[in-house]
Amino acid sequence: MNPVEAIDHRTGKAVRLACADGKIHTLEPLARAPAGLPVLLPPLVDIQINGFAGVDFQNDACTRADVECAANGLAAAACSRFLLTLITDRWDRLLARLKRFRMLRAASPLLQRRIAGWHLEGPFMSPVPGFHGAHPPEFMIAPTAERLREIKAITGNDPVLLTLAPEWPEAPGAIRCARELGFHVWLGHSDATVAQLTAAVAAGAEGYTHLGNGCPPTWDRHNNIVFRVLDDPALRVSIIPDRIHVSPMLFRLFHRALDPARICHTTDAISAGGAGPGVFPLAGMKVEVGADGVVRQPGKQNYAGSSLAPLEGVRRAAAMLGRPPQAVWDFFSAQPAKFARLPPALVAGAPADFCLLREGAGGGRRVEIHFAGEATREVVWAAE
Repeated sequence: MNPVEAIDHRTGKAVRLACADGKIHTLEPLARAPAGLPVLLPPLVDIQINGFAGVDFQNDACTRADVECAANGLAAAACSRFLLTLITDRWDRLLARLKRFRMLRAASPLLQRRIAGWHLEGPFMSPVPGFHGAHPPEFMIAPTAERLREIKAITGNDPVLLTLAPEWPEAPGAIRCARELGFHVWLGHSDATVAQLTAAVAAGAEGYTHLGNGCPPTWDRHNNIVFRVLDDPALRVSIIPDRIHVSPMLFRLFHRALDPARICHTTDAISAGGAGPGVFPLAGMKVEVGADGVVRQPGKQNYAGSSLAPLEGVRRAAAMLGRPPQAVWDFFSAQPAKFARLPPALVAGAPADFCLLREGAGGGRRVEIHFAGEATREVVWAAE
């Protein structure tokens, strides 16, 4: 492709991007910045994808074509890399599922580019009502070194993120073992005390998964898990920017209370990701997406993942915070990549994956999605 001239969102300076053989060859400053240049942005990264585009990763009948369909759906939403996420199930079934997805990825060049690693959200979480959310509490088990080594035997040197609850007596030792094995450990679906959170952080826990979720709809106004996490400066957090899991007001408060370096955004998308209202599969259940975009188990009030697409998440985050998209973009790109220790984008030698944000008439915007070897995709955003 021809070199691209744009404004690098990281510096505000004009640059020329040249690519060759599917890689970024050079990214050099321009002496002059012509008027009307688009903004150059990295592709999005999502560290919690349970499924997408009608595909449920908890389904053992998932084929390579199914997973490639989900990956292509995410690419159409500007997401080039994601952590394929498996949720709580019986331990042997969960391990078999993880092993199978790793084999599917090994057979697919597309999935090798897109699936950056694995996120196990469970089964080491709280079985207490209100905190287990849509996860089946009967399959919650304690984290142990033996179980962690079973995961390592399957995943090898792949990036692995574990979400667990530190209330388990075994948790501190398990967290230390997980870090020795090279895993990232985040906390979640938990009602941990301050002492339990402190012990988990001391053992090596790094963050908290989808803050504001995996907890009851009502709680103690003086002492609750959200306040405890916000009060611990060592914990990073992921936040779902769909206006549903976290209200716009609370979303803004999170961003005021936390150092921006501690935040990343995620969709927590299930098979309904990128789709409209309907009925979708999730781990052998049927979940409903209403006209409001909320994913619920039929007859229940608790949420069951989201139907959010990553690029739409950027748009909603920008609107809630009153900032332009490029000002919040890193929460859904550089930050999650950094937290998962994935290779950076927009550097020489990285895949030629990037986005261009163009301002349109009347406040509308257009996002061009350029991924190496693929046709350019385009998403138009109407003015808010």
